[in-house]
Amino acid sequence: MDRITSTPGVVAAALDLVAAPACACNVSGLVVAANAAMAELAGESPVGRPLLDLFEGRAARQAAVELRKSVRADRHWRGTLTVAGAPLAVEVRSKPFPRDGGAPGATFVFTNVSAYERGQEALRITMVEQQAILAHAPIGIVFTKPGLLKECNPRLAEMIGYSVDELADRDAGEMFASIEEYHAFRDEAFAALAQGTIYEKSGCQFRRRDGSLFWARVRASAVQPGRREAGTIWIIEDVSETWQARRELRALLNNASLAIMFTREQAIRRGNAGFFEMFGYAPGECEGLPVACLHPSPAAFDRLVAEAHPLFAQGRTYQAELELVKKDGTPIWSKVIGYPVNPDDLSHGYVWIAEDRTRQRRDEQALRLALLENQAIFDTAVLGIAVVENGHTLHANRKMEELFGHAPGSMTGLSVRALYPEAEGWQAARLDTARDFAAGRVSVSERLLRRRDGVTFWGRLSGRPFDLDDPGGRSLWLVDDVTAQREATDAVRRARDELELRVATRTAELAGANALLQDEIVERRQAEARVHHMAYHDSLTGLPNRALLADRLERAIAAAQRAGTRLAVMFLDLDRFKTINDSLGHATGDFLLKEVASRLCHAVRASDTVARLGGDEFVVLVPGAGTLEECSQVGDKIIEVLGAPVRFEGHSLHISPSIGICVYPDDGADVDLLMRHADAAMYSAKAAGRNNYQFFNERMDGAVARAFAIRELESKLRQALANGEFEPFYQPIMDMATQRVAALEVLLRWRHPQQGLVLPDDFIPTLEENGMIVPVGEWVIRRACEQSMAWQRAGLAPVPLAINLSARQFMHRALVASIRRIVEETGIDPSLVEFEITETALMQHGEQTLEILDQINRMGMRLSIDDFGTGYSSLAYLKRFPVRKIKIDRAFIRELEASSEDRAIVAAVMALANSLQLQVVAEGVETEAQLALLRDYGCQYVQGWLFARALDAEATRDLLAGAALTR
Repeated sequence: MDRITSTPGVVAAALDLVAAPACACNVSGLVVAANAAMAELAGESPVGRPLLDLFEGRAARQAAVELRKSVRADRHWRGTLTVAGAPLAVEVRSKPFPRDGGAPGATFVFTNVSAYERGQEALRITMVEQQAILAHAPIGIVFTKPGLLKECNPRLAEMIGYSVDELADRDAGEMFASIEEYHAFRDEAFAALAQGTIYEKSGCQFRRRDGSLFWARVRASAVQPGRREAGTIWIIEDVSETWQARRELRALLNNASLAIMFTREQAIRRGNAGFFEMFGYAPGECEGLPVACLHPSPAAFDRLVAEAHPLFAQGRTYQAELELVKKDGTPIWSKVIGYPVNPDDLSHGYVWIAEDRTRQRRDEQALRLALLENQAIFDTAVLGIAVVENGHTLHANRKMEELFGHAPGSMTGLSVRALYPEAEGWQAARLDTARDFAAGRVSVSERLLRRRDGVTFWGRLSGRPFDLDDPGGRSLWLVDDVTAQREATDAVRRARDELELRVATRTAELAGANALLQDEIVERRQAEARVHHMAYHDSLTGLPNRALLADRLERAIAAAQRAGTRLAVMFLDLDRFKTINDSLGHATGDFLLKEVASRLCHAVRASDTVARLGGDEFVVLVPGAGTLEECSQVGDKIIEVLGAPVRFEGHSLHISPSIGICVYPDDGADVDLLMRHADAAMYSAKAAGRNNYQFFNERMDGAVARAFAIRELESKLRQALANGEFEPFYQPIMDMATQRVAALEVLLRWRHPQQGLVLPDDFIPTLEENGMIVPVGEWVIRRACEQSMAWQRAGLAPVPLAINLSARQFMHRALVASIRRIVEETGIDPSLVEFEITETALMQHGEQTLEILDQINRMGMRLSIDDFGTGYSSLAYLKRFPVRKIKIDRAFIRELEASSEDRAIVAAVMALANSLQLQVVAEGVETEAQLALLRDYGCQYVQGWLFARALDAEATRDLLAGAALTR
């Protein structure tokens, strides 16, 4: 610009060409030229005035600095003009005059930016409000881009245990329990968002930083539907407490007074009070009505039956939500639970529990529709949110408007006082809020609020000021209707108190029952231990029994086979132990057995086994016995320790063993063979004079077979007694004078399941030897007396019974007591019982024999001597003993016709009996010639096959019946 261009007129002309407000100033800051736009901006032409007059205060000082710099260089700044007393924001650009254009100065161009500044301020306020909402919202809000968390509010960070900064750009999968659950959630959510809808999920599990899980309700909205990369906004609400409350409430409702009915054969049988109230029936009115009357249509009932019956058949519970109808036809939506009374028999009927969920269903549908209408973050919140200032609502979301019953937008400017039903409640809320805000904390309370229609409800309020330094300024409030929760909480609290009382009472009862149960368990375990010990140990001596010995011997054989060593089995039988036991009693015998057991245990090593098989039989198992010399040493030691006298109750008892020894593997390779060979060697020791030991050899195989046969017979005899295989037979004793039955001799037979009828000569000796003759003999006495009474009850005349007593049975201490007991229990007349005893048995025990005979005689029973003439035939005992009858042995009758000696003996016996006034029975009479001779000798009674063989009970009854008819 030349000198001419720097003159005011030229400058003014140039400025008129500029559309924006512009002016020119000299170096002193005086305006030398201005265009019309500048005059309009300043309210008047500023020409001739200092440019700084347009500025005030701080803006004037800034302008002064810029003016000085403007004459030297281009400048650009923002300032504030004062126009008509009001501030006006402008943007100023200056350019200095050309240096060769004359006086120094600068041109200034102004741009009015007031509207822009006002927009920016409004935007800033809006951002502050939104940031306050996000920062203080009780729900989590997060903005994500594919796979990453971009931004979130503090509540979300607090929910999962991170800071807001730590969550920025974090992998979204870390919020889930597993990567699989994240992928499933992601696919489900974005499938819905891609269609432009809002994604909702009422329950989803998320993982906190510490690994714990919590339940949350989720809503999501795409920033740009269809463009996932544009991002997604998520609303996450922690509903863990709600879920827990639901579970607790469900548990309580299962035991509460819900609608419960019992049905059978598709008819209502019973219902509770809740059922009557829910369906509108009076008590007893619905009994017998078809179940279909509760359903809106027969088809609906048929669908329920089709769905429920297969579950009931599997023992499972049926659950469904379906429509039912009341008595008056009103439909109700119900949750129904059904289960069979007896899953194994569906004819017993079913139990149905129904809960009226009409209101809940209606509320759920309404809530679902309301949530679907929300599209923005503000409107997607499940809580009412409002911005309040000076006691009035500035903004409210749709949820808030719904809470208070207002139309959209109608709550803007509404007084907060209108939300409270009473002035007192409003004043109390104001005071509490002011106190909380002043203390710098969030104000949280539950208040009774009022809707527009006047209906009240309980709301949970949470508020805080936007600026903590200005507690009286604008504040943010969140409101939630907690009426139902308060009611549910009160119900849960009442139910919990009642449940705790019941639990405490029941716990005390269970504690007592548990103590008793523990005592029973201890006693049972002790009993089981005792039973286990008894199963494998001898009850008298405590030694291992046969079962435990077999197990140990089997293990010892296996060990010896692996190690290539030998072992010895020693079978011990006590010599003449039965004599001691029978003569001195079982107490003495038991003491002797225990003493023998103790001495044997001390005589052998701790690694050896001493076992008792039963009776007076013991076995010693000696593992590692390498040579016969070692076995001999053990045998000598056993004989030595048992040879010492045993003192008991003033008696000095002497006992000796007979020992059979066999060695593995020389004499056998299994348990049974070793035991049989040791047993055979023991019998060989007894045959060799007792009190010695013998080693098994091949010559003993026959003895083994015989011993095995004897033991097998003993076992079968025990089974026969237990199984009832013994049977009494009866042989008549005839009166020579009347030719009638005078008595019946009771004879024992064994009806073997395979062998048939076994005669006594084949098993009686074994019963005598092993002592079983005592219980078998007692059984014979009882059975014969019972049979005699049965015959008498059938109308037959009583006939005396002649019962044999063996020597061992006769000397048994319990004989007299058992006879007395049998007579009392059967009711038989003692005079109908006659016992036959051999001469040998009578002569064995002198005074003891006399005492037993006297006791039997005093009971009114008769005694006779069997097999007379084959034993002592002493006149002395015939005189002393209370004997009324003697029986001549069949050996003297068999050759009576041909043998003069037998005839002389029979004649002598008859003469002796007549002189002593004893009756005589001749047994074994088989021919008429024998009968004629006996009649000539004056014999009163005869018995034999000439008259009848031994008969069973039925044949004997027929015989007695025929005899009675004869008489």
